[in-house]
Amino acid sequence: MASLVLKHRFFVAFVLALSVFQMASASDPDILTDFLVPQNVTPDGNFFTFTGMRSLIPVDTPTAFNVTKASAAEFPALIGQSVSMAVLEFSAGSVNPPHTHPRASELLFLAYGSLEVGFVDTTNKLFTQTLQAGDMFIFPKGLVHFQYNANASDYAVALSGFGSASAGTVSLPTTVFSTSINSKILAKSFKTTVSTIHTLKRGLIPSKA
Repeated sequence: MASLVLKHRFFVAFVLALSVFQMASASDPDILTDFLVPQNVTPDGNFFTFTGMRSLIPVDTPTAFNVTKASAAEFPALIGQSVSMAVLEFSAGSVNPPHTHPRASELLFLAYGSLEVGFVDTTNKLFTQTLQAGDMFIFPKGLVHFQYNANASDYAVALSGFGSASAGTVSLPTTVFSTSINSKILAKSFKTTVSTIHTLKRGLIPSKA
């Protein structure tokens, strides 16, 4: 019974989120045709349908932070339409680390659970909020932001809409410590030691199964 109630709530939240996301202002360039179609593709109803979210219904308890995207990369019919979506699943105590979306703002709707969210503006001022199910929060375009499920015993599910078919994601921990930026440069930048930088880099290496 509880599963059916949660499934119903998730469906209502999904429909509500879709209606709001359609009102979001677009940031992608306007196109001069009704829609864009990749070469060698004949569009039909299947082309305009994305089934990648079916596995999320009904909602199962997530075991880690997970994002399921419906952007131009996964759903080519979105190309030129200035909109995309993602479902964010947070296991208890999990975090979506600080990151940015360089090409779009993000409108987040919390469908289940609670989340600590925040972003930092260009004056380095932090704006934070504790969201409850039914709340929405806007992350302005290009600004560093995060989401954290502080609940140690329950999960959270959120829906995010973007004003771009390809919002892009720049993860700060990955970009800074998992690329080829010289460790000496990072040590000087963060006013720490090279050995500390190496420790941080090792901590971001995915564990082997």
